[in-house]
Amino acid sequence: MAIKEFDTVILGGGPAGFAAGMYASRGAVSTAIIDVNMLGGQPSNYLELENYPGFSAIGGFELMEKFEEHADKFGVEKFPMQEIESIDLVSNPKIIKTSESEFRAKTVIIATGAKPMKLGVAGEAEFVGRGVSYCAVCDGAFYKDKIVAVVGGGNSAVEEAMYLTKFASKVYLIHRRNELRADKIVQERAFSNEKLEFVWNSVVKEIKGEDLVSTVVLENVKTGVVSDLAVNGVFPYIGILPNVDGFSGQIEQDSKGFILTDETMKTSVDGVYAVGDVRVTPLRQVVTAASDGAIGAVYAVRYIEALKEVTV
Repeated sequence: MAIKEFDTVILGGGPAGFAAGMYASRGAVSTAIIDVNMLGGQPSNYLELENYPGFSAIGGFELMEKFEEHADKFGVEKFPMQEIESIDLVSNPKIIKTSESEFRAKTVIIATGAKPMKLGVAGEAEFVGRGVSYCAVCDGAFYKDKIVAVVGGGNSAVEEAMYLTKFASKVYLIHRRNELRADKIVQERAFSNEKLEFVWNSVVKEIKGEDLVSTVVLENVKTGVVSDLAVNGVFPYIGILPNVDGFSGQIEQDSKGFILTDETMKTSVDGVYAVGDVRVTPLRQVVTAASDGAIGAVYAVRYIEALKEVTV
């Protein structure tokens, strides 16, 4: 197995990871980004972003291409599509083993992001790819002139519901409360969309169908009434969980698994930093992920410099 040594290894190639890569490499330390998937992270699946500074509107994939080009300029080495076998954050050096190589690093910056929460109801797992999807941009075109349901009430749920109205003849937005949590400007757009219908105070109890989804079973949380709603697709957007497989338990985390950091992005383990959606943070946006990446990398570089002073 090939051994690759770096000053900094970044786990995750989304906006936080790329920003960390830029700042670390500019700090004159050898830097690598490892990702289990293609680089770009979640924003690569976004049709359009209109809240990233400097762009009134830009496609998510296009923006992440620009991030990658910027990282390339500073010589960040990239290792996408890696099958990770083990991660040791406690040892010195830190060790990440993939099916192809063993990476050794003085510091690790965790930028693994988060993943959609599942509804956890009967039929959900069975119908993934056959009517259940967690990515409207990826699968929306398959529902042209069909009826779909989006579950959730935050920005992601409402924005994805509006996106689906470009294809579907009708979109139900199912929310367990009687008001949305999304930003007011997003709500205003949603309420003015004639293809959107809101189903308040309701939760999904089951997803049913034969070969494909045909029905969601709803329960009104106030009245207890159970009813069937005919749909061809279900898109849950009820929250996220951190991607911490392989290293959970090695560092301090909250009850949901999100990583606890200080203001410098340092974790409870020396030489390990966490940035972006994977850490405990009040806001998860591309701009805050990039900011986290910059901060974490700057302090990772300082940590490396301090190590060099000790060994001199």
